[in-house]
Amino acid sequence: MQFSFFGALGSILASSGFASFAEDPRSLIMIIIACVLLYMGIGKKFEPLLLVPIAFGMLLANLPLTGLLNAPVDGSSPGMLWVFYQGVQHAIYPSIIFLGIGAMTDFGPLIARPSSLLLGAAAQLGIFSAFLLALVLGFPGKVAAAIAIIGGADGPTSILVASRLAADYLPAIAIAAYSYMALIPLIQPPIMRLLTTKKEREVKMEQLRQVSKTEKIVFPIAVAIIVILLIPDTAPLIGMLMLGNLLRECGVTDRLSDTAQNALCNIVTIFLGLSVGCKAIASTFLTWETIKIIILGLIAFTFSTVGGLLFGKVMYKLTGGKVNPLIGSAGVSAVPMAARVSQVEGQKANPANFLLMHAMGPNVAGVIGSAVAAGFVLKVFGA
Repeated sequence: MQFSFFGALGSILASSGFASFAEDPRSLIMIIIACVLLYMGIGKKFEPLLLVPIAFGMLLANLPLTGLLNAPVDGSSPGMLWVFYQGVQHAIYPSIIFLGIGAMTDFGPLIARPSSLLLGAAAQLGIFSAFLLALVLGFPGKVAAAIAIIGGADGPTSILVASRLAADYLPAIAIAAYSYMALIPLIQPPIMRLLTTKKEREVKMEQLRQVSKTEKIVFPIAVAIIVILLIPDTAPLIGMLMLGNLLRECGVTDRLSDTAQNALCNIVTIFLGLSVGCKAIASTFLTWETIKIIILGLIAFTFSTVGGLLFGKVMYKLTGGKVNPLIGSAGVSAVPMAARVSQVEGQKANPANFLLMHAMGPNVAGVIGSAVAAGFVLKVFGA
């Protein structure tokens, strides 16, 4: 009986996932990386709402013999994570996230100061800079374009473009995008202080005009029509962003707006995170290309901040010192974190400074700008 017991135990262990680690230890390395990312999300609070599901998806995907990633073959049932990933593959999850973002966003500051669109556009400099650098480093055009979108500081947009143009690099691109978004309060302030003078940072801006309800209702409808007609590939992101905002502003769909902002967005965030994480398998993640993507992401994000600040300085000059250049750094689309950083830096220079609402204009313009940039690269490089 004793021999039979140990024999059965040995048979179980030989056919278990533990035995698979001996054949390919890279899976064990990926599990360790997943645990580190879980620590970053839970312990350090780096974008935990998405980093925790991404890391756990990575953990599940690298546990051997689960079949979670199996595609359907000859009528067999597909793996659970394979099914979840179809929502990324077909642009469903990022678009629904944009629906929630639109429902959370007040475009009033942008409507009150339309010139904020220029700051949002200038802050896309990192996208084009990173694209050129990625080409120099030997990445194919499609992959370079997907990497470059990290510069827009917009996680869902980065995920959508990567899923279309560079699926094998999706986890690295997503993790880089969300990590740098979480590090905005650390990355941006040194650049802001380096590129602006104390006099510029002290500038107090005039209060924004009151935006009417009619303007707020017309805005998402007009933007959807104009932008999608101009670049049809922006339809999934811009369409859902503006629908979400219309639900917020029209005054007759409060329940739908609340659902889009909360329950629906939270549910889809879980599926999106798991889907991104499940693509992080050893064969595609443990490469030099991943390290290059992490570095290029930081460069892209830095150049986007620089682009917004430099154009902010131009506006400071053109308006005779009425625009504080710090609001230009908020042109990246990390809403509202980048606007808060502008507020904090402005108050450090002048305690009477209140830049938050002024910075929200470029900030929400950056959301539109990154979606437009994504549509552009999909138009150029998409199949």
